[in-house]
Amino acid sequence: MPPLLSQMEPMTAPIKRTARVRLFRNETLERLSVIHPRTFAVFWAVALPLIGWVGWGAVNAWTGLALIAVGLLVWTLFEYAMHRYLFHLETDLAPVRGLIYLMHGNHHAAPGDPLRGLMPLPASLPIAATVWLALYGLAGAAGTWIFLGFMVGYVLYDVTHYACHQWSMDSRIGTMLKRHHMRHHFVNHDSNFAITAIWWDSVFGSRSHSARRQRTTTAEGPVR
Repeated sequence: MPPLLSQMEPMTAPIKRTARVRLFRNETLERLSVIHPRTFAVFWAVALPLIGWVGWGAVNAWTGLALIAVGLLVWTLFEYAMHRYLFHLETDLAPVRGLIYLMHGNHHAAPGDPLRGLMPLPASLPIAATVWLALYGLAGAAGTWIFLGFMVGYVLYDVTHYACHQWSMDSRIGTMLKRHHMRHHFVNHDSNFAITAIWWDSVFGSRSHSARRQRTTTAEGPVR
């Protein structure tokens, strides 16, 4: 059985470990499934200004700022919906379960892995390109500014997510964000789907304030 399916574990039973879950037998594919934080930082420090440069002159400054804000808002909703309805999709179809585990389930199995706390470029870039084409098709050249806001939101999301797992986050806001996300991992994985815009969990009724892990049932029996 391929490593991807043989190591699948129910997300109802999170495991506190930092050992890497191997996803592919092929070494090249395995390397492409991880990313070092330095690589992430350098790439997006260059890519975000380039997006702004491509869109330069399409709209005036105030309109550009407004479109960036729209893109940020769109990202926060995308972030919530993606995490809740795609990353935690429950299905009996083995290929779909395998894809979900590849995208997100492995993170629940090993949430402390520092090289899988950020989305690798082979996954993020095709999605970004699709979003850019869609926004350009809807709004023309002005869509690039919406896209810039969307991608700024994505980078803030990924950095925040990485920080929740790897940094102490002792500030008031940091503590609030980290507590919110840790409850998703170690209290109830069916709650607290937002990472940055955590108010959406309150809006959509999926926020948990409990510090006690909920008792659930898997095929192996009850989980405490």
